[in-house]
Amino acid sequence: MAEYEWMTDVRAMVGREYGRTYAWDRVNEAMIRQWCEVMGVVNPLYTDADVARQSEFGAIVAPPAMLQAWCLAGLNDEYPPGSTEESPYEVLKQIEAQGYPSVVAVNSELTFDRYITVGERLYYTTRLESISEEKTTGLGTGFFVTLIMTYFSEQPSAAEPDPGKFGSEQPSIEDEKVGELLFRVFKFRAAQRDESQANANKAKAADHENSAEKPAIKRPQPGVSDDTRFFWEGAREGKLLIQHCTACDRLQHPPGPVCMHCHAFELDSVEVSGGGELYSFVIMHYPEVPPFEHPNPIGLIELDEGVRLIAGLVDVDQDALEIGQRLQVEFRTFDDDLTLPLFRPASA
Repeated sequence: MAEYEWMTDVRAMVGREYGRTYAWDRVNEAMIRQWCEVMGVVNPLYTDADVARQSEFGAIVAPPAMLQAWCLAGLNDEYPPGSTEESPYEVLKQIEAQGYPSVVAVNSELTFDRYITVGERLYYTTRLESISEEKTTGLGTGFFVTLIMTYFSEQPSAAEPDPGKFGSEQPSIEDEKVGELLFRVFKFRAAQRDESQANANKAKAADHENSAEKPAIKRPQPGVSDDTRFFWEGAREGKLLIQHCTACDRLQHPPGPVCMHCHAFELDSVEVSGGGELYSFVIMHYPEVPPFEHPNPIGLIELDEGVRLIAGLVDVDQDALEIGQRLQVEFRTFDDDLTLPLFRPASA
């Protein structure tokens, strides 16, 4: 396929290097801890100074997967002073101006050279690596654009004794490469739909909807296993059963194959009173999911026996729900085969 004339100028941009984009903050323990909490990462090298001090690193290090996060823009898409004012994404604007308005990310490959330590100042530079020939995919017709972001740790030098001072546009010989991100997007013109076929499909669907009786929407059945069967069988009998460990005489919920307290396998169940307090709650406004109530109030209930469980809230004034409010279990049967323990205000 012959290239468009405008692509000559666009392809001339391939290989262009863009200057430094700095991190707003030095690598620090607070951000590492918060990232680990959000991502569910548990590793003492990242959060325990005493353990990290005994490691080969001698101090806390940052998870490698945080590399990209350090240099992200601020809330208003702003970068720190000293960062390049050139946009490494200008090639996408050039292609968009020629009638390719849509974009979708297709590759993100992050590689690491070493661990990052607390106190380092990071930045990256960007290189426009390649632009593909025009391609046609299921999404439409366009170009794959590949960018390479190379991450560096800025090192203090004799010319810049202040470690907090920003450096020059390009990496200095002292700065150390610590990782690289390959980022590829598809900049495309969306495929044209066959409107005649689409309209025919809509008409066919409408005819089917008008001619066929809509089945009633039922509540989804819970997943039942050998560990949870007692709970659902108890609900059908109007009993709130909680798993009990006969070895340590403690309760646990949700049920499991082993005691979470003493790791024993000697488990049975006991019936509890069904009374408790509202420990926390949410009111689901969106999406609307029939046949559930909308808005749908869901509570985390702390039973008087000391365990917590999640259940729907019924007969409640959603605007008057309060943490600590007394609740009582109520069993309701749906679709003749599903009995659920729900909770209502104790006074209702």
